[in-house]
Amino acid sequence: MRITSFTRMMVMGLAMLAAACSGNIPPLAEDGYDAPEYRLASGDRLNITVFGEDALSKEYLVTAAGAVSFPLIGDLPAVGKTSAQLQNDITAGLSQGYLNDPRVNVEILNFRPFFILGEVNNSGEYPYSSNLTVMQAVALAKGFTYRAEKDRVFIRRAGTDEERTYKLNSGRPVYVAPGDTIRVGERYF
Repeated sequence: MRITSFTRMMVMGLAMLAAACSGNIPPLAEDGYDAPEYRLASGDRLNITVFGEDALSKEYLVTAAGAVSFPLIGDLPAVGKTSAQLQNDITAGLSQGYLNDPRVNVEILNFRPFFILGEVNNSGEYPYSSNLTVMQAVALAKGFTYRAEKDRVFIRRAGTDEERTYKLNSGRPVYVAPGDTIRVGERYF
């Protein structure tokens, strides 16, 4: 069998195309298939209510230092905690000689946004809501483009420098967390 220069160029072209398609795919993730529990971070606005204590019940901000400055108690670390954990901390602090049997409620007023880019029709920043899935995030971004790879997405979780690959056809939903950056890749064929 004789190999012509045209055949040789075709084989080399296909090999280069296959190498380009395989690219630098981030590692496959195992997390993200369970709904995340919202963790507080700097900039979150909270409505804290102490029942029967109007002077203590108001909006509070998680500061850049990661704390909530609460009257009588002082600065309480908040970053990385759930609203229930912060609620327990405030209740414990107020119980130490300030109030008898304090009843506290912590409500998150604004969630940090998530970002979606790549092969969606309207990439950008979107508001986060509880139990948001990647498919719902794509719907917020007006759907996939015709070139989108619909079998997987790449997500950089807030606070990390590494992107991970998430399979969309695994039968389990992939959940978005506040501050995530979702990238929808382009298919080649």
